[in-house]
Amino acid sequence: MLQTISRLRENIRLQLVVVTVGVLLLVAKFVAYFLTNSNAILTDALESIINVVAGGFSLYSLVLSARPRDENHPYGHGKIEFIAASLEGSLILVAGAIIIVKSVYNLFEPHTLHQLDIGILLTGITGVVNFIVGYFTERKGQQVNSLVLVAGGKHLKSDAYSTAGILLGLVLIFFTGMVWLDSVVAVIFGGIICYTGYKIIRSSVAGIMDEADYELLQRIVKVLNDHRRDNWIDIHNLRVIKYGATLHIDCHLTVPWYLNVMEAHDEVEALGKLIREKIDESIELFVHTDPCIEPSCNICSKPDCEVRQHALKERVEWDFEKVIADRKHSLY
Repeated sequence: MLQTISRLRENIRLQLVVVTVGVLLLVAKFVAYFLTNSNAILTDALESIINVVAGGFSLYSLVLSARPRDENHPYGHGKIEFIAASLEGSLILVAGAIIIVKSVYNLFEPHTLHQLDIGILLTGITGVVNFIVGYFTERKGQQVNSLVLVAGGKHLKSDAYSTAGILLGLVLIFFTGMVWLDSVVAVIFGGIICYTGYKIIRSSVAGIMDEADYELLQRIVKVLNDHRRDNWIDIHNLRVIKYGATLHIDCHLTVPWYLNVMEAHDEVEALGKLIREKIDESIELFVHTDPCIEPSCNICSKPDCEVRQHALKERVEWDFEKVIADRKHSLY
């Protein structure tokens, strides 16, 4: 529990850094715009406004999700992270659309540009800083299963990509004088930004709807299959629910019917310890124990069973399809 609280506080501090950096970059981009009169840089600055607003909401969501469980929220407040990610993805999508519309308009109504050298320098610096902060934020979010940090990191990286496109356009304009290139490149990167926003929205909606995370489930199944114990006859009805950074796992564990309550509890504890060690230390588990039945003998590899009714015919490998199904393993 103390490790979880420490991790949440670390996430909040990181997001606070992200918001602070976002404000500084926003100021730098508007300075670049006023110096150059470049509409492409203006669109980049407008996207930074969205970065700051979304980052602030994400910071609030992390603070809220760090609150302990209460009577009204028995699973905690982690779901707020999905809402924050949905908002951020929507804002990214809107920013991309604004960039595209504005750039298309600029193709027909070009503006005179000034001091492109200074504008290129400032834009380049903001792009590099955005990418570095976004990269480490996304990486940290993946390590701690925080959708807010992952979404924020992707947002900053997408901002860096759009900045790179705008920077390319400014460099080409600086050497060729073809002002229309500014808008063309901005349209291309506006499309990339829209796609990034769509992916973040898709991921957050999946979390809100408790959509199965097949990649995570397959990792869990592999760990269970590689470290199965003799008393673990089968595992089925495996489900994973995400509450922000917290994972909640339900499953049914079939054990020998003659185990007493304490012995069955030890098997459940061993299962939980294994998953926490190999997958995530903060995972919550709810394991329902089932007694083995006569058909289980055919697949049970327990060597010292004194009440076996049938000889072992085949050791069934646990795979993804079998483990997530709501039925006990068998040969038929």
